[in-house]
Amino acid sequence: MSENSTAAAEIPHATHFVVEGMTCQNCARKVQQAAQSVAGVASVSTQVDTGRLTVRWQTDTAPNAQAVILAVRQAGYGIQEAAPPRAGEASASASATGRMGGSPFWAGWGLNVGLGGMVTLVLLLGEWATHWSMERWFLWLSLALATPVQFVCGARFYQAAWRQLKAWQANMDLLVALGSSAAYGFSVWGLVTNYPGHLYFLEASAIITLISVGHWLEARTSAKAASALQTLMTLAPPTARVQRQLSEVEVPIGQLRPGDTVVLRPGDRVPADGQVSFGESTVDESMLTGEPLPVPKQRGDSVYAGTVNQSGRLLVRVQATGEQTALAHIIAAVERAQSSRAEIQRLGDRVSSIFVPVVVLVAILTGLWWGLNYESASATSRQLAHFLWPAMVPATALAAAIIQAVAVLIVACPCAMGLATPTAIMAAANVAARKGILIRDGQALEKSGRITMVLFDKTGTLTRGQVTCAEVLELAGNPADLPPVKILAAALARPSAHPLSQTLARLAPTELPTLSQWQEHRGKGVQAVWESAPGRGNGVLRLGSLSWLEEAGVDLSPAAHFTREWGQRAATVVGLSLERRLLGVFALQDSLKPAAAEIVAQLQQHGKKVGMITGDHPHTAHAIARTAGIAEEHVFAGVRPEQKAEVLRQLQSRGEKVAFVGDGINDAPALKQADLGIAVSRASDVAREAADILLLQSDLAAVPAALGLAQQALRVIKQNLFWAFFYNAAAIPLAAMGFLSPVLCAATMGLSDLIVIGNSLRLYRWQPPIPVHHNSPDISSSENSATSRPFSGAA
Repeated sequence: MSENSTAAAEIPHATHFVVEGMTCQNCARKVQQAAQSVAGVASVSTQVDTGRLTVRWQTDTAPNAQAVILAVRQAGYGIQEAAPPRAGEASASASATGRMGGSPFWAGWGLNVGLGGMVTLVLLLGEWATHWSMERWFLWLSLALATPVQFVCGARFYQAAWRQLKAWQANMDLLVALGSSAAYGFSVWGLVTNYPGHLYFLEASAIITLISVGHWLEARTSAKAASALQTLMTLAPPTARVQRQLSEVEVPIGQLRPGDTVVLRPGDRVPADGQVSFGESTVDESMLTGEPLPVPKQRGDSVYAGTVNQSGRLLVRVQATGEQTALAHIIAAVERAQSSRAEIQRLGDRVSSIFVPVVVLVAILTGLWWGLNYESASATSRQLAHFLWPAMVPATALAAAIIQAVAVLIVACPCAMGLATPTAIMAAANVAARKGILIRDGQALEKSGRITMVLFDKTGTLTRGQVTCAEVLELAGNPADLPPVKILAAALARPSAHPLSQTLARLAPTELPTLSQWQEHRGKGVQAVWESAPGRGNGVLRLGSLSWLEEAGVDLSPAAHFTREWGQRAATVVGLSLERRLLGVFALQDSLKPAAAEIVAQLQQHGKKVGMITGDHPHTAHAIARTAGIAEEHVFAGVRPEQKAEVLRQLQSRGEKVAFVGDGINDAPALKQADLGIAVSRASDVAREAADILLLQSDLAAVPAALGLAQQALRVIKQNLFWAFFYNAAAIPLAAMGFLSPVLCAATMGLSDLIVIGNSLRLYRWQPPIPVHHNSPDISSSENSATSRPFSGAA
């Protein structure tokens, strides 16, 4: 099976739903948790402004829409299955969201803000500017104006509260519904019975209006927080130019199929993943990888949906479309990170689950205290006013009981607590995506805060991964019927995909001798049988690490001087043997990536130990480590791929919290074993990674950038939770004592939400100490320039 077909088989299929009653990000989080609890669900994403829920399933699981519907209904929300968005619909929705922070103004919360705002302004002027508040005609006008606000604008709160109550749950909608209804009901009763005190139509309308304003602003700021994901969603073009026989036909992107040939002109955006079949050009892949330099493309190279063809005309054979593309992988990864839960959020969830019933109880006790013991409550407020500010206490016990209870209900809405973690995770995931870094979930943020050691895999991670053959030593006295060592090595290495093998495979022309019984020993080398002339006998050829050859009984002493000399130059020495005879050795060099030493120093300055693990000879490994500034005791050399996880276990047994940085595929066991796995990957590998953090670029600066951003996000989450707890702990007793009116409580509750969201949005201004950019120029030396010299005698 090809790489692309494998990737296609692993793409999780999606089911789409429309959810009723999902009025804010707090509701969205509860819906996500309910859907995520269904067995077989891989990831969940929601759109509050459109009410859509998308569930992606694990590859080995059949979609079970009814289980999701049942789970969401049990959480207190209406839900029904919906058709997937049509081609271009997501882009249009994203664009609208980007402009307006959600749906058009008069849809959703816009109606509440517009209608409620006008009514509140009229009542405010009538009560505070003209002093008409006790005029009978104005009271009846207040009733006429407040009633549509209460039952039209407040309908969303009533419906959501009723759904939650039917599921034996309670949320902030219940608090808003109870508070505004109590103020409105008391005012209607007072108007009908000619109650002589103040009536609270203004407060009832202002509560619904101000909280709606908070939700509307939350939708706008959340849209900003999701801007990177929206940008990704709009990358794929709506149409593609397909070659049909001798003509070009423009078709909707949804009609593309694997095997189609797409024509790309300069400036065209690539509509699907594919392989260049004709032409040469450069492609801007910065929107996927964060690397600003254009990438040269020619026949046989891969291109990805959403990238931009720049300079030449290309014919591309489509290999993956729709949700099978690398762009879809990345969108799914960002969505998964945005909807994930960090362990720290469990504290907020536990508090929120019992918070609403406790608040209702506190509100009832507050009402009873003011209603049954008005003089004592008033006296307490007056005493505290000497230290705070004058309390706003109604003139009668009944009014005080209702209004102070309403104030407690409104001010205690736990919205800020529910937003504290998700908004920070969303912002961090989007900032990281802009820099070519994918954070898998919220738990990765927490793991990053506990890291004590960063362990780099050497080849392709700490080094360029572009190996050159610096020198070849062919030993004297080799059998006359054998081809030169370069040709033998190339023949042995050509079937292997290992970077060292590919370097050796380029040492000789394409016409190579035929070998039989070829085998590859992972982490050691390759071997095959050399069939000599009849009557001369066959022999086993081995090409690989010197330690492996030594285990096979090969005498390495003829190349001891060569090995020592090139080991000191940080080269990897590979040997070629026939049975137990050493035929030659090859010095392969791989240089450090740009700024590697600076990156290592930066990590060390932030208190992290830095180590390196490699299968290379210790001499080579220590030479590379010295250049990078890595301490000798943190270098692990001669380690085979399957042994890397064991090295990590040993470090963890000593109390180290290890972040392992590897290539993401060969190092999968080590990435899983690490406390934090960081994979340096290609865009096409995103769906198959085992890492917590994925770097879609080769720049090492992305490693401290990813750790720094994750740690900053963790700090923001803790700040948000502190503010949410502090706000509720301080505001509830103040409201119960009469120092916060219902209107002020509604305003401060919305303000607390905005403070939490605004604090999370500060992550957008975060910049890494070392800028993340692509900076890996080509190596000018060529493998074929390696010299070959005979060597007689032992070193």
